[in-house]
Amino acid sequence: MTTSAAYCDHCGESMQTGSHERCRQHRLLEPPRYCSNCRRRMIVQVLPRGWIAHCSVHGESSEGEHVGADRKTRQHEVRTRDDRVLRVVEGGDPGGEPVLVHHGTPSSATLAGWWVDDASARGIRLVGFDRAGYGGSDRHAGRTVADVAADAVAIADALGVGEFRIWGESGGGPHALACAALLPDRVVSAAVLACVAPYEAEGLDWFAGMGQDNLDEFAAANEGEEPLRPYLSAAREGLLAAGAEGLADEMRSLLPSADVAVLTGDVRQFIYDWMADGLAAGYEGWLDDDLAFVAPWGFDLSAITVPVLLMQGRQDLMVPYAHAEWLIKRIPGVEARLSEDHGHLSLLADLGPVHEWLLAH
Repeated sequence: MTTSAAYCDHCGESMQTGSHERCRQHRLLEPPRYCSNCRRRMIVQVLPRGWIAHCSVHGESSEGEHVGADRKTRQHEVRTRDDRVLRVVEGGDPGGEPVLVHHGTPSSATLAGWWVDDASARGIRLVGFDRAGYGGSDRHAGRTVADVAADAVAIADALGVGEFRIWGESGGGPHALACAALLPDRVVSAAVLACVAPYEAEGLDWFAGMGQDNLDEFAAANEGEEPLRPYLSAAREGLLAAGAEGLADEMRSLLPSADVAVLTGDVRQFIYDWMADGLAAGYEGWLDDDLAFVAPWGFDLSAITVPVLLMQGRQDLMVPYAHAEWLIKRIPGVEARLSEDHGHLSLLADLGPVHEWLLAH
């Protein structure tokens, strides 16, 4: 990336819109996503030890070597059948049992260092990806929750994976359940942490127990795309401007004491990076997630036949405890681990039990 370029080759925005310092940091680790002259998507060829990227119009190419956090992760671009690009990040044991991660809302493919370390120790090939519209993945406007199943298959096929396990947290939970229901020939087992229930869940007061920011967000989502856009635009700006140190203050209405307690040091930095990476180029992924959550999901929970683990903390102010209670009654054979002490983010601080359970099922 050069300051004389017209466009940022990471986020695709004009170089005149800001310092793009965060984009420069990402480009130390990733291939360019956009041509700095015309803003077209770069054509990226991933090689065993690096990548080659060029623009279809300008033909300028660049080369680089894969570099992840402490060289623990590997990155790919996968193209779907409808010609969208998905950004994929791998960590752990390259020859291990594949586990696909469905990230929360809003966040990204970024994998926490302690997740990768645990995956390596257990022989897991941990695979994260930016859901459509987040980070380096192209938008899929109008997508349903069920649509993620086709993207999961595209990723698995591109990586040479047959069967795989999955886990999803928060907004990633419904997407993990979609894969469990719709891909019984590919998904071995699934785990969901702090998983939201369907918006029109019979007998559930969907909003009861949520923090104010979630109440405002989903009230806007229920009104439709146009009312939701200004809300998410302001929320995105607030999160990005807060930085890791200001994250707790920015999310104050959503954080019980259990989450505040873990939101320090490496965990705080990761949670910020996880969200900021997904929101770097805009809020469309967040927008499409929210609209998908308040619409029919496109699959039936009763169709799930693979083993499912559900984890939930009673202190959660983002996804209230009642959502877990509702899901437990409707997911066939689900194993529930309910905690009086956990909140929402605190469940992410130790994925060891989740990985252990997935490998055992």
